[in-house]
Amino acid sequence: MANRDNPYKGRRFEDAARNYFNQRGLRLERIFPIDVGVNNIRKPHRFDLGSSRPPILVECKAHTWTAGGNAPSAKLSVWNEAMYYFHAAPSEYRKIFFVLKSVRTGITLAEHYIGRFEHLIPEGVEIWEFDPNTDDAACIYEGKT
Repeated sequence: MANRDNPYKGRRFEDAARNYFNQRGLRLERIFPIDVGVNNIRKPHRFDLGSSRPPILVECKAHTWTAGGNAPSAKLSVWNEAMYYFHAAPSEYRKIFFVLKSVRTGITLAEHYIGRFEHLIPEGVEIWEFDPNTDDAACIYEGKT
């Protein structure tokens, strides 16, 4: 898939995530804006999905291992950015990082990320993997609280 297709691919994945949560009774809005920040300075940030009742924020990433089987380091830096936005978001929100399940040599990209960057995952952030083959998802990580 060419880079120009990435926004469409991302939007399709967000729709799959929204449908997954809707089927489980969580009605989430697309492009959910809330004020985030540190040191009492706040600016609006638009999360991929969210709700004020119940308070929930979801960031979605449909990244995969590279064609050569390597970790997509530039894309994982985007995951780190998402973690920072979760850290800067109000604490009353449940925070879910919803990613496409991508497996290479017995390890998923999300498992690789956790192993490499767990020290950057804020408390309370849940990491969920979505398997497009089964249209099911599972929480594989719950940040310590």
